[in-house]
Amino acid sequence: MTLLDFARGPALSVALAVFLVGVMWRLFSLVLLPKAPDNSPAKADSGSAIGQGFRGFWRHMWPADPYLKSSVFALVNGYAFHIGLAIVVFGFAQHIQFIRDVFGISWPGLPTGVITLASVITLASLLGALVRRLTSPVLKLISTGNDYITWLVTVLPVITGLMTVNHLWFRYETLLALHILSFALMLIWFPFGKLMHAFLVFLTRSRTGVVYGRRGVKI
Repeated sequence: MTLLDFARGPALSVALAVFLVGVMWRLFSLVLLPKAPDNSPAKADSGSAIGQGFRGFWRHMWPADPYLKSSVFALVNGYAFHIGLAIVVFGFAQHIQFIRDVFGISWPGLPTGVITLASVITLASLLGALVRRLTSPVLKLISTGNDYITWLVTVLPVITGLMTVNHLWFRYETLLALHILSFALMLIWFPFGKLMHAFLVFLTRSRTGVVYGRRGVKI
């Protein structure tokens, strides 16, 4: 078995299984947690829970006005990363082929030049986030190993993907195997690290909106 065969076969299969089971376990364990009853009366104009949940999620898409000026870099860099990564993951033809093989759905891909530009922007945003974390006294103080491991397993697929597309330094088969292995590593870490934020953000922000709405907090 070659390295590419191993990456495409056992490594990716195990990683997908860990990812799916881990994500479902995290979501169900959160949803099924016992909740203390809120015995306070709901405000008359609180509206529906669905509406409050949506408003709570939408409101937290940007910082409050008093903190906007000090959060410009984090805000712009965060959106650059998320949008760039989404373009790479869902716009690259080979990624779409992988999604079709797993889930049976597909759509047209974007030009390679667009994917390369998005990859470079994503990589730059990740490097910018790391520099900010290492130089900001507050972020440096509150950062844990989880933050740095999550950054590493996120940046590796981006770097190896750029290397693979541009045929840098190694044979294409080797580069592709490294890219798949780095992706598998990210899938395995996903449920246990801060990447799980990609799923939990919908629950936590919406729940906050519901609680605020019930108590009459304007958001």
